[in-house]
Amino acid sequence: MDVRNIAVVVEDVDAARTALQWALHNIIRYGDIITLLHVYPLTRSKSKNKARVLRLRGFQLALSFQDICNNFSNTKVEIVVTEENKEGMKIVAMVRQIGASMLVVGLHDQSFLYSLAMVHSNIANYFNCRVLAINQPPASPLSPMVGVQGSSANMDFSQIDISRLQVPERPPPKVKYRICPDPTAIIYRLRRSRRRR
Repeated sequence: MDVRNIAVVVEDVDAARTALQWALHNIIRYGDIITLLHVYPLTRSKSKNKARVLRLRGFQLALSFQDICNNFSNTKVEIVVTEENKEGMKIVAMVRQIGASMLVVGLHDQSFLYSLAMVHSNIANYFNCRVLAINQPPASPLSPMVGVQGSSANMDFSQIDISRLQVPERPPPKVKYRICPDPTAIIYRLRRSRRRR
């Protein structure tokens, strides 16, 4: 069984926590590594103290996500907290750097996927893994929630699979040989010829 590295985007929204819980229930296998990835905003000020405070808050947020992971047995968790770059591509760069096979994102109004799609025309070229975007629908006051609260049946799951389509190499076609082309010819050959002497 391959050990997969699954990156989960850590944000201070309920959608991100829901996405992590969904991934823990439905995707994570024994031995998989969960990388909690938090990218704090780029600071405009030259004060290192502000960047330090943002990094500390991000690490504390990632630790709260790690507490969710600790409720599940046999989970290996890594935490990465880093500063966003000017282009808004830091999450993409970190996912490539850690070699993640899957990225789990909680979809919300300010999700980085939306902002990335606004800036870059084809975001499919940037990722080298599957991106799973989990969206929990808002509770409507008119329709009651069906199912058990917290179960994965209550979530709207949308998957953005942007891995490139690869056509496997096809071996040359097999040449069909007939095993027994003419049964009478074989029987005829096996008979001893009766020659008149």
